[in-house]
Amino acid sequence: MDTKIGALDVVATPNGNIGCPPKTGATCCIQSSAVPFNSGEATLGRHLARRLVQVGVSDVFSVPGDFNLTLLDHLIAEPGLNLVGCCNELNAGYAADGYARSRGVGACVVTFTVGGLSVLNAIAGAYSENLPLICIVGGPNSNDYGTNRILHHTIGLPDFSQELRCFQTVTCYQAVVNNLDDAHELIDTAISTALKESKPVYISIGCNLAAIPHPTFSRDPVPFSLAPKLSNKMGLEAAVEAAADFLNKAVKPVMVGGPKLRVSRACEAFVELADASGYALAVSPAGKWLVPEHHPRFIGTYWGAVSTAFCAEIVESADAYIFAGPIFNDYSSVGYSLLLKKEKALVVHPDRVVIGNGPTFGCILMKDFLQALAKRLKKNTTAYENYHRIFVPEGHPPKCAPMEPLRVNVLFEHIQKMLSSDTAVIAETGDSWFNCQKLKLPQGCGYEFQMQYGSIGWSVGATLGYAQAATDKRVIACIGDGSFQVTAQDVSTMLRCGQNPIIFLINNGGYTIEVEIHDGPYNVIKNWNYTGLVDAIHNGQGKCWTTKVVCEEELIEAIETATGAKKDCLCFIEVVAHKDDTSKELLEWGSRVSAANSRPPNPQ
Repeated sequence: MDTKIGALDVVATPNGNIGCPPKTGATCCIQSSAVPFNSGEATLGRHLARRLVQVGVSDVFSVPGDFNLTLLDHLIAEPGLNLVGCCNELNAGYAADGYARSRGVGACVVTFTVGGLSVLNAIAGAYSENLPLICIVGGPNSNDYGTNRILHHTIGLPDFSQELRCFQTVTCYQAVVNNLDDAHELIDTAISTALKESKPVYISIGCNLAAIPHPTFSRDPVPFSLAPKLSNKMGLEAAVEAAADFLNKAVKPVMVGGPKLRVSRACEAFVELADASGYALAVSPAGKWLVPEHHPRFIGTYWGAVSTAFCAEIVESADAYIFAGPIFNDYSSVGYSLLLKKEKALVVHPDRVVIGNGPTFGCILMKDFLQALAKRLKKNTTAYENYHRIFVPEGHPPKCAPMEPLRVNVLFEHIQKMLSSDTAVIAETGDSWFNCQKLKLPQGCGYEFQMQYGSIGWSVGATLGYAQAATDKRVIACIGDGSFQVTAQDVSTMLRCGQNPIIFLINNGGYTIEVEIHDGPYNVIKNWNYTGLVDAIHNGQGKCWTTKVVCEEELIEAIETATGAKKDCLCFIEVVAHKDDTSKELLEWGSRVSAANSRPPNPQ
């Protein structure tokens, strides 16, 4: 279950941790023979292409521009690398985000400033989600730096640093390559930093440099060997001792997995702790999929007032709770309304542990801590037994009358039946968050959504990228009409790549999530002929099937076709829903977030 990156040489440590574990089944496509310096292949562009392949990137998402064209030639020439041309830079960034979620690392290539600032929003989202993403920008000619010249694609000033300064806040490393002598070092440092920090990096490459041979590129790049992060041994022992004492005194402790289990590569360690302790285990909304829902003591999603039925009651009534890798923001806390007490919480961050109101133990890796703690806890199944006593099986929505307008809860009951280990769910920001959260994921079923950043339209590009990386799964994307209008173009790229996702376009006439926070005429959007649009994008090229459904009978028929006769096609199913047909969770969540947003200023 841990996220794995590429085909790297790794350094094993005494406790079994490794700096960068290899992806199962991955192969390194780097040729073993050296290329002489006088060969045209001994170039910066070739080195970058080989490095991308080496870390596990087989597909790069790009938009051409005059500053990156020569670089794209060299990326295309790499046998192990496939260039995926996107319709715009924002979607290229979203696709690299989705790709990184499946493959462990992603990459995109755009042009200077007009491309860089367009992709910036997607890079910020990847930063918030702790995804290693390599953003490559074709930069100005190296001779233009420091000349006081004004270039196109800029804001008309001779200072070329505007783009760099923007990226400094949303990447963990920035490399501006405007000479060949240190290009090798800058590129390698950027890529290795992305892998070590699990954050995006920015690489700008002068447009005149990609094709020039240089002695530093005359041999195949030495495989990365990333030094592992280690826990402070004495601090780890002290933290485990204090945590075990804290938890073993509790009567009904529980544990909740959060989104930073992924970046900490601690998913399996979290399950080990659950197995050893007997505690009831839940996930925070952004932690869904990181914890196996088929676990015998899994109790659902803890999301305050909009939790899975009976989950919040067990978590909030516990006398001790472990939160592993949480993010407590206004969305995940439902407008700061969680009924939790700090003195009852043991919070495990990727590199530190906080017990109640103190103490805090630093320089401790989450994986090490959870594994060590599992050996020290007494078995305690009280919380799960309480859950089992109060649990009432979830009901089913009322049966639809013949040809009755389709309800959203009926739609998701049918989506539930589609899920298997061969599928993955992409949930767009909006009511799909709440409806998809209630899906019960079979073992091996993927699940992704972007909760921290919550950028509408993310799912179209993410579907493209995830499907390109996870060729063993069929992606089921649930997208609202408002979000789809932001990024619809790259359905075109899915068709060019021969992908076969099933896209459920939920057409309810507006920005429903915004309606439930604060309504106004700005939340109503122009209705499109969505199936007609996708048919026009298809234009007879590639495999595509579209349909519009307005009742359960049509939905059943559409799903049968999409999973049967059209299983090799991109299937676009427009689902017409009433504008006020939302999940009860969104209604509750929206009112609480609205209350948090509208708090009056504190007295000065």
